[in-house]
Amino acid sequence: MKTRETLIPAYRYFDLVMALFVTVLIVSNIASSAKIVDWGVSIAGVPLAFDAGTILFPVSYIFGDVLTEVYGFRRSRRVIWVGFACLALTAVTLGIVRILPAEAAWQEYAGQDAFVAILGGISSGGIVLASLMAYWAGEFSNSIILAKMKVLTQGRWLWARTIGSTIFGQAVDTLAFTLVATLAGVFPWEIFASLVLTNYIFKVSIEALMTPLTYLVVNKLKHAEQEDYFDTNTDFNPFKA
Repeated sequence: MKTRETLIPAYRYFDLVMALFVTVLIVSNIASSAKIVDWGVSIAGVPLAFDAGTILFPVSYIFGDVLTEVYGFRRSRRVIWVGFACLALTAVTLGIVRILPAEAAWQEYAGQDAFVAILGGISSGGIVLASLMAYWAGEFSNSIILAKMKVLTQGRWLWARTIGSTIFGQAVDTLAFTLVATLAGVFPWEIFASLVLTNYIFKVSIEALMTPLTYLVVNKLKHAEQEDYFDTNTDFNPFKA
């Protein structure tokens, strides 16, 4: 008689991929709050300036693609919610740190104003709200589209699935993040168009350029885990347990 344990696959690398995914998510959001980068070039008069988290954040979508492609949407959904909870915990922790009284020596060499200037967004609600909303909408859009495309293409053309899902998911993520953060006063409206354009181009380009690496990781994981999940009868409700 099969027990519950024998019915649930024991994956060797699932937890590792999840840990890397969550780490990338948190670090990229802290970087987004810390600095705006300007490449010094423009497209149609729009400067290519972007929040620093853009450098790393596209990697979270690659992890999301890997999770859905190998393990299926149901397990990817669990990871997305874990990331959501960890990002919220990061924001709450930094928010508490922000309101705690400062030690005198620290106030002299660093100071509360410096803390607020660098980590104010992720500790006061602006980037927190923007990040959580954009992350939730973007990651689920990306994962659902990739899973459905895999069934439609019968597992062929991985490059089309990863890039296609990213084109849509990153559009949702970038627009939602920049709009909410700007409405919350984190970014000035003067750089709204620049942030949306630059972030979107950069994120989609990173996904496309890293397609060979995605292929390599996906193929090795499928072989190691003996898994290549197809979401043929999956309930794509993000709130389903």
